Amino acid sequence: MDRFAYKIESPQAWADAVAAGTYLGSPLDRTDGFIHLSAKEQVRETLTKWFAGQGELILACIDLSVLGDHVRWEASRGGALFPHVYGPLPMHAVVETLVVPVSATGSHVLAETFP
Repeated sequence: MDRFAYKIESPQAWADAVAAGTYLGSPLDRTDGFIHLSAKEQVRETLTKWFAGQGELILACIDLSVLGDHVRWEASRGGALFPHVYGPLPMHAVVETLVVPVSATGSHVLAETFP
């Protein structure tokens, strides 16, 4: 499996996590019992499916090797494997964050290449 995965979050929720030193997940994550992440090739679809109509977002690149056994790749969407984090996400696992702006048409603008 990939070494890196991605979390999409609102700027305020991400700023709160950075200040706390740990990300505990979105309301959906907490309901499901794990933090939903996406592999690099899944990020665009995740943005479209789950974040359409939202404003500017944060895309955090997570080094899964730091999280050890807390990461499980589990089937979702038609059998595709998604990385899930069971437990809090420490900020020291975050390699980089990017702002995902919104275009004039309301869609998220993600660079062709991102970390």
